[in-house]
Amino acid sequence: MTTAPVDPEQAPTPPAAPDAPLPLPPAGPARRTGGAALWGALAIVYVVWGSTYLGIRVVVETMPPFLSAGARFVTAGLVLAALLAWRNGIAVLRVTRARLASAAVVGLLLLLGGNGLVVLAETTVPSGLAALLIAVVPAWVVLLRTAFGERPGLGAWTGVLLGLAGLAVLTLPGLSGDVRIGGVLTVIVATVMWSVGSFASSRIPMPANAFTASAYEMLAGGLGCLLLGLARGEQRGLDVSAFSARSWTALAYLVVFGSLLAFTAYAWLIQTAPLSLVATYAYVNPVVAVALGALILGEPLTWPIALGGAIVVAGVCLIVSTGRRS
Repeated sequence: MTTAPVDPEQAPTPPAAPDAPLPLPPAGPARRTGGAALWGALAIVYVVWGSTYLGIRVVVETMPPFLSAGARFVTAGLVLAALLAWRNGIAVLRVTRARLASAAVVGLLLLLGGNGLVVLAETTVPSGLAALLIAVVPAWVVLLRTAFGERPGLGAWTGVLLGLAGLAVLTLPGLSGDVRIGGVLTVIVATVMWSVGSFASSRIPMPANAFTASAYEMLAGGLGCLLLGLARGEQRGLDVSAFSARSWTALAYLVVFGSLLAFTAYAWLIQTAPLSLVATYAYVNPVVAVALGALILGEPLTWPIALGGAIVVAGVCLIVSTGRRS
């Protein structure tokens, strides 16, 4: 089995603004903790990350997809960088060019290729369906691990097969005309981009401080979204006064809660809570997203969405439990 060279300064860094299942927290001894702080942080990760799909859907009701995503991530990145410099001094933001470039590449893969495409897709795809399609990310990560010489095991492969079977069922709304197939395929491409970015972040030299890496990832991904939005002509005929109050509210929610609060909670959890507990977000988030989409936006819960979602969640549960045991 081949492994990537170990960088002594490298620290595992979770992606910057998760709107999709993240790779499992880094393996290692976890300090068990309890009380209100743990369950409060876990509730934030469950509910806030699960609700970001709903927030995106509300934002794109009146705002252009890539320009709104770019504004979200650039704002969140600047705020996070300012908070880091205020609390730890400007030195915390100093990184080598190689690590800065790595963070930029990961940010573009995760936030432009991954999240940006999800924002675009949610102009035509219900938020709950998008969340369930994205839940298949752990399956792509298993395939990437295998391609680079790792041997995930029978349980993980069974989870992959379940995930792909569920993905096939979830595409039925697009094939039947209930949802635009282009939007469904866009989300699937986004899952691949997110998986590649997540996988790459553990194999290239990233900034040692997870929050510093996140700030640079958000800035790079946000700028990429802004440039792509301009290239698509989203600024033509743009009337800011036409943006609805609820779209502005949803965008602010995504910046403050989706990109700052939830990430901070996750970063704290992977250092203090049992891995088996933290990993449960991977199959709770899609369920939260589907429930919120149905309750708040009245999104239909059709049989392909219910069946395909159940199969995908079962596959993710199997992959997560297999990774936990190994």
